[in-house]
Amino acid sequence: MTEPRVLPAILVVSEHHSEFLLDEFGRYTRDYQLRAVRTMGDAKAVLDELRTDAVPVPMIVADSSLPDASVLEAFHLWRTVVPTARRLVVAHWDNFLTDAPRLRAGMAKGKFDAYLLMPRGVRDEEFHTAVTELLSDWGSTVADPEVDTVRIVTPVLDGLTLSIRDFLDRMGMPARVHHPDSQVGSEVLARFPDPTEVTFPVVESMRRDPILATSVHDVAVNIYGAPSDIDVDTVVDLAIVGGGPAGLAAAVYGASEGLDTVVVEAEAVGGQAGTSSMIRNYLGFPRGISGMRLAQRARNQAIRFGARFFTGWPVTGLEVGSDGLPHAVVTDGGRIRARAVVVSSGVSYRKLRVEPLEHLVGQGVFYGAAMTAAREMEGQDVYVVGGGNSAGQAAVHLSRFAASVTILVRRPTITETMSQYLVDEITWNPRVRVRACCEVVDGGGDGHLEWLTIRNTETGEEKRHDAYGLFLLLGAEPTCDWLPPRIARDERGFVLTGRDVPKESWLDGLPPESLATTVPGIFAAGDIRAGSMKRVAAASGEGASVVPLVHQWLEPGPEL
Repeated sequence: MTEPRVLPAILVVSEHHSEFLLDEFGRYTRDYQLRAVRTMGDAKAVLDELRTDAVPVPMIVADSSLPDASVLEAFHLWRTVVPTARRLVVAHWDNFLTDAPRLRAGMAKGKFDAYLLMPRGVRDEEFHTAVTELLSDWGSTVADPEVDTVRIVTPVLDGLTLSIRDFLDRMGMPARVHHPDSQVGSEVLARFPDPTEVTFPVVESMRRDPILATSVHDVAVNIYGAPSDIDVDTVVDLAIVGGGPAGLAAAVYGASEGLDTVVVEAEAVGGQAGTSSMIRNYLGFPRGISGMRLAQRARNQAIRFGARFFTGWPVTGLEVGSDGLPHAVVTDGGRIRARAVVVSSGVSYRKLRVEPLEHLVGQGVFYGAAMTAAREMEGQDVYVVGGGNSAGQAAVHLSRFAASVTILVRRPTITETMSQYLVDEITWNPRVRVRACCEVVDGGGDGHLEWLTIRNTETGEEKRHDAYGLFLLLGAEPTCDWLPPRIARDERGFVLTGRDVPKESWLDGLPPESLATTVPGIFAAGDIRAGSMKRVAAASGEGASVVPLVHQWLEPGPEL
């Protein structure tokens, strides 16, 4: 007999408007249970009860004025009970303008997620758009999926399984892990001639035959196919290497303007930005947007205009065309010939180069934000190494699950390298602290990270700390070893474009166009380009800006 489904609870807190708000939230009663109280204290009691009963709480909706505390004090208390709940402040129309000034600073510091005017009539879809966005964000980062597009069968949650889950999360594909002895696990394994010879993890996706996955690449090819499986016999107008913000923007603008456009991405679309739990300073998203959602929306937008994506194929080479012949993007799965190429392969995180910890990658040690792994950190002590925005976003997200999150930076402060909105949010967050002038020099554990040794770079003092998770966001290294020598790069390996190109490569005393490389018809955009800003919006802007240069290159010259 199937156990009754436990509905997550939305908690409404308002002294005078709880009945009105319950009625307004009535459209969610199929999927959520609604609870309403009048005061901060009553809300704390209900949250304690829900936690005891293992009822998830995706959202707390609080009136901007409470009788027994300020709403900011209330959220600070409630966060200690349910740190994963999205926090929504709603104001009656009589109080919206008067309450806004005292609450605005709290929103900037991340004390709550949105400040909305209570609906003044039926079908206030602007209000409910904000509600559903927050619920969707909770569902994609906290809750187990109700429906799984991909099933993973394995007896252990090892590094490979986590990497596959992370890839699927970033691609927006709900997945669940099932034990081989479970009903689902048994059904999947029964599809093999001899289940006793199966190696794990086993991945079944999109009604295809299950595979024995040895890498994320196996899963990507199983779902999306290989370039050789897709018709690329023709010469395309534009091949884009890398599906981060720059590549996605180039794909949208290129395809929308009629260019036959192909994108090759080694991993999940979105690049490093796709691992960000919440980007709050991207234009047009006042409540923020996760990197995954931003990337998937851009991918769908590009596909709508006719762009094709080949996911899971690292580019191994670029053959430069000559005498009117096209360039060729080379992968193990096939070649894509293109009249123009945009290199937007982005950057990877630098290695920590502490050998004992390299052996624990995937077992408590992660390069990047590793969104999927965050859920495995519940109640644990976690460390984040890095002082950039990616590190700050990762720390804030991890604090929803971990007992404590410590950011380690070599600099005296994070204010020089991190956006102020993140600095403010971290300063307020009681679960996150910053340790300056520190570095990780050792660590270990029996099959999983258990401890770290941290050195003070000023005094040289070393101290050992218990640790269950280490997330390394150490800065940028270009990922372009596959480029031919003819494409000039700086001393760090970033691609040179425009006036940064060596003068001996200029034509007729003129530098290449701003995003053009030393090879005609090959362009660079985003983090891979020397001198880029290393920001999502800047990369998107470069991806859009490169398309007019591609058009200019593709236009036939004047007849003589």
